[in-house]
Amino acid sequence: MGLKSFFSKDKKETLDKGLEKSRNSFFTKLNKAIVGKSTIDDKVLDELEEVLITSDVGVETTVKIIERIESRAAKDKYLNTTELNQILKKEIAGLLAENNTKDPVDFEIPKVEGPYVILVVGVNGVGKTTTIGKLSFQLKALGKKVVLGAADTFRAAAVDQLIVWGDRVGVPVVSKGMNTDPAAVAFEAVKKGKEDNADVVIIDSAGRLHTKVNLMNELTKIRNVMQKFVPEAPHDVMLVLDGSTGQNAFNQAKAFTKATNVSSLAITKLDGTAKGGVVIGISDQFKIPVRYIGVGEKAEDLRVFNKMEFVNSFFKR
Repeated sequence: MGLKSFFSKDKKETLDKGLEKSRNSFFTKLNKAIVGKSTIDDKVLDELEEVLITSDVGVETTVKIIERIESRAAKDKYLNTTELNQILKKEIAGLLAENNTKDPVDFEIPKVEGPYVILVVGVNGVGKTTTIGKLSFQLKALGKKVVLGAADTFRAAAVDQLIVWGDRVGVPVVSKGMNTDPAAVAFEAVKKGKEDNADVVIIDSAGRLHTKVNLMNELTKIRNVMQKFVPEAPHDVMLVLDGSTGQNAFNQAKAFTKATNVSSLAITKLDGTAKGGVVIGISDQFKIPVRYIGVGEKAEDLRVFNKMEFVNSFFKR
């Protein structure tokens, strides 16, 4: 069950185009680092380390990758720099395959008692509300009944934007306007989802990076009121990160994962940045499934993330 196969030819081309800036930037740096060198020695590894870090892969993940290549070089004795692209691709794919998170399958929603509730968190400007709109579009295309809750009540623009998306996609939006209690909105949205036999309820939450205590308190309150109708809600706490912010996305992921039980990630705006390497680092470091990536403006450009297809596209030459 799912949309037209995620990695059909046109979908793959969209992914390739969405990662074009990141791919070109990475290989420009890599080619400069190894020009005139024939073997993978300590100097090449030092250069490669800098390339990975400046490509926003992250320090911890970069160290892991370098150690794997060092180990391979020690075992194989002689590695040619012309092989470095394939070696990197293989080691990064292996690293991501070991992080024990399964790739999602299309836009399937697990069967639960009552509607499946997704609580979406993240700071302002990361594309949180747009991601909800695109996800709603794709779920509706699958025949799912969706209800949205406009619980980011601290910004009038967030409430209005979600209502616009609801109208565009054709899904109801529960809203109480600006400066109202977010938990009250979540309560009404889940209540409506339950009463209308909806398949999915998606709650947009406040986009401020609170202190840990405030964030936990607010999300706990939202969780408690939702559970009056759906005891297991929320089934998914999805953190949305802006891939174009590079290392700042790491910092946000650290802050939110410490403050609340994040169960999935969506990484947006990858088509407009050369910082796509951040997906590799975040997928490796946080051991939380990257469920969706944004690689374009259109609603269908919110894509289910598949680690191996991402690596294949990133290293496509």
